[in-house]
This record gives sequence, structure tokens and C-alpha cells, in this order.
Amino acid sequence: MKNIRIGCGQGFWGDWPEAPVRLVEGGPLDYLALDYLAEITMSILQKQKSRDPRQGYAKDFIPLVEGILPRCVEKNIRIIANAGGVNPHACAEAVRGVAGKLGLSSRIKVGIVAGDDISGRLDDFLSRGVNLENMETGEPLHAIREKVQSANVYFGAWPIVEALKKGANVIVTGRCTDTGLSLGPMAFEFGWGEQDWDRLAAGTVAGHTVECGAQATGGNSLVDWKKVPDLAKIGYPIIEAQQDGTFVITKHKGTGGRVDVRTVKEQLVYEMGDPCSYITPDCIADFTTIQLQPEGKDRVRFSGIRGRPATPFYKVSISYSSGWKAVGTLVYAWPEAYQKAKVADGVVRRRLKSMGLKFEEVLTEFVGVDACHGPLSGEPPRDIAEVQFRIGVRSQDKDDVERFTREIVPLVLNGPPTVTGFAGGRPKVEEIIAYWPGLIPKTELVPAVEVL
Repeated sequence: MKNIRIGCGQGFWGDWPEAPVRLVEGGPLDYLALDYLAEITMSILQKQKSRDPRQGYAKDFIPLVEGILPRCVEKNIRIIANAGGVNPHACAEAVRGVAGKLGLSSRIKVGIVAGDDISGRLDDFLSRGVNLENMETGEPLHAIREKVQSANVYFGAWPIVEALKKGANVIVTGRCTDTGLSLGPMAFEFGWGEQDWDRLAAGTVAGHTVECGAQATGGNSLVDWKKVPDLAKIGYPIIEAQQDGTFVITKHKGTGGRVDVRTVKEQLVYEMGDPCSYITPDCIADFTTIQLQPEGKDRVRFSGIRGRPATPFYKVSISYSSGWKAVGTLVYAWPEAYQKAKVADGVVRRRLKSMGLKFEEVLTEFVGVDACHGPLSGEPPRDIAEVQFRIGVRSQDKDDVERFTREIVPLVLNGPPTVTGFAGGRPKVEEIIAYWPGLIPKTELVPAVEVL
């Protein structure tokens, strides 16, 4: 039976740069999937593109490609990445530039999956009654239309399949699902149909299991975490997929980390809503049908997965400006560190109130005491060595937030004693980018796929 091996070398933009290299060099591989995008990433990239039309994609992807492309060509490994962000064409051109620099232009076909950016079509949609209601609150998009910074549809695996059929060996996409990066090559290689719901569900579960990189191989694992072998050399996950929809999650031999039923279960429930209905553009996967079986060292076999027809909607990720925030910190030392930090908090709050500043929220945390567990933490030991006082504000008025930033450092001389941690100066005022999830009928748009 035909097998393909798909490695996931990035779980987010900023993940370990060595991981893709080690996946390519460390053993057999057919596909390298790289996930770069989170909801807030799209708004950041949109801002970059607005300042420079050549930007708007994950720039880290380009030097990575330059480092691994010769070996990928030599080993016939195809690369699939959603690094295109809001400008997949510019990303693709940068990849072509790297291929030319390496003398590989004749051996590289770069596929582009675009059409997900609907920010320029929002008013048209709204005028025709496609209201893009918030999936959590039911509010129509009209409520925040003027504050929108980016709007992207999540495409699934089929545009990737189309690019592979056209011969692409490096594919850059805009916003597509994390699971689609792995399901795409499985559907392409095995000739799965668009209504082969059980196998599509299996490929979706496979993609979900590896989408967060090393989180499936012992990273961020609570189970016997002290016994996870050699985290410094942790291996990133690999799907060994088969035609019938069964697959094994594993990693390269000789790498650190651990793959067993416990580690993959931890990842399976990550970002999980209704486990009976994991909805993607490609299908609905029923996670309660998953059967897991250990299959030797660092290998877990998945089988029995069932799926149902996809919905008639694409999910839409919209980001919008939602005010301003700033966070300031100071560190108080023993003795009575916690008491000093609490007094500092009281001083700042009284001063803010006396100035008539208006905030939607003022939040204080005492790091080392209650930042993780809040009121459940209880009182700390009286001889606690140090406490970090961390206070943040949010407001629609940038000037009020700006004024807040001037109230932290003065505490060094006019507040409680034995303080440090102020060398960074005033806190920075930052724009708050909020997330608006919506749905749009699939009939409203078509993915744009081309190969250069």
C-alpha cells in the first residue's frame, strides 16, 4: 500500500527555525508543511502591506527556503506553507528569486493559492445582505465596519490539490486552514474525492494532530514532562499516511521528544469545541470515532475515523481596531515584597482616578503570587523573595493610555522601597486588534490557483 510522509516544521510564525531543516535532513520525507498564520498575524501583515506593497507575507519563510531548497529538490520533497499571508504573489516571487539565486529555477514550480482576501469586497457583501455576523455575538459586521483592518476566508485543502496537480513543488497560500496543509497532499496522492468524507476526515485529524508542531511530540506536554527525552533536540511530527485513511504519527529516529498515545491525545483536544463536529471547509470530522493504537517506539496509529459532508460556508477571519492598551511592570524585593507591590498598585490606581482618566479595564497581576491562578492562589509566604507588580489598562482614548504610561517609573522614587526592573523605561502604547469570526456562503468566492 502506498505511503507518504508529511512533516510539520512550523506550528506558528516564530516557531523553532531549526525544525524544518532537521525534518528535511533527518530522514525520509515527501512533503514539508509549514504553518505560519494566526488570526492576529493577518492584521499585522495587512499593515505591512499597506506601508509597502511588496510586503505582507511571512518574511522568515524566504531565508528558510534558501537554506533547504537544494536538499528538497534533491530528495523530491514538496513544500506547502501558508506563508503568503495577505500577499502570496509577493511571497511566491521571493521564492522564485531564491530559486534563481541557487540555480534551481528550471526545477522549481511555485504554486500560489490566493483569493482569500475579501477586505476589498466587504461593502459589496453587506449591500447584498451578506452581513458576516459575528459567530459568537450575532452582531452584523456593520457594527465595526469602519474599524476593519483585514478580512480573510479560510480555504481548505482543494486549492492545494489543484496546485499540486499543476506540478507545483513549492506552494504558498494566503489564509487556509492549518489542517488543509496536510490534507491537501494526502487527497492529491491518494486520489480522494471531494465527497469521500471519512478519508477527508482522517486527513483532517492528521493535519490537526501535527498543526502545532512539537506539541504532538512531547513539547508542552503535561504527561510525565520531566521524562520527555532530550527536549533540546525534539523531533517535529510526521504523518505516515496511507490510501485507506489510516495513518501513523511519528518523528525521525534519533530525535528528542516522545510520541505516544498520551502526547497525541493532548494535542487532539487542543482548540477543540464539539468533538463530534470538527468543522473545516473540507468536511466535518467526528473526533469521537478516532481509534488510537501504539505501534512501537514513538509511533501511534490512527484508524476508524468518520466524517460528514462539509457545510456550505467558509469561515471568515476579520480583524479590527478595538482601542489602546499599555502594560507596566516593576519588581519589589524582600522583605515584604508582596505588601510593597500591593501598595504600589493602590498608589497608581488612586493617581489615575484623581486625574479623571477613563479606562474600560484596569488589570493588576502580581507575578510570583497570582498571575497564573488568580484568587485561587491564596496568600504567598511572607518571606517571598520578590514579586513583580504588573498593571495594564485599556481604553478607546489613546491619550488616557499615554498618560497612564507616565505613572509607573515615578514609583521608583515616590513609592514603596526596594524596587527594580524599571530600566526599560515607560510602557509602550499599543493598538488592540480584536477578532471577528464570521461565515460566508461558499458560492460568494472561488480560490485563485496559479503556478509560476
